[in-house]
Amino acid sequence: MKQKDIAIIIVIVAVSGVVSFFAGRLLFNKPQNRQVQAEVVDAISTDFNRPSNKYFNESSIDPTEQVQIGQGTNAAPFTSGQ
Repeated sequence: MKQKDIAIIIVIVAVSGVVSFFAGRLLFNKPQNRQVQAEVVDAISTDFNRPSNKYFNESSIDPTEQVQIGQGTNAAPFTSGQ
C-alpha cells in the first residue's frame, strides 16, 4: 500500500467514527429516558373464600369422574381397523 492509501483509510475511519458517534446519540435513548414505572401488586394471602354452595355442593356432578357411554371394547379407537 502506498502512504496515500493509508492516509485515506485513516480519514475514512475517523469520519465514520464521528458520524456513527453522533448518530448513535441521536437514535438511542438517554439514561434519563429509560425510567419505567412498575405496577404495584397486592400481596398474596392464605385466606380462601369458599365458593357458592349453589354450584359446589355434595349433589353436584363431579367433572373429574370418567364417564363411559355405551360398551366401548375397542382398546385403540383412533386407529383404523385394517
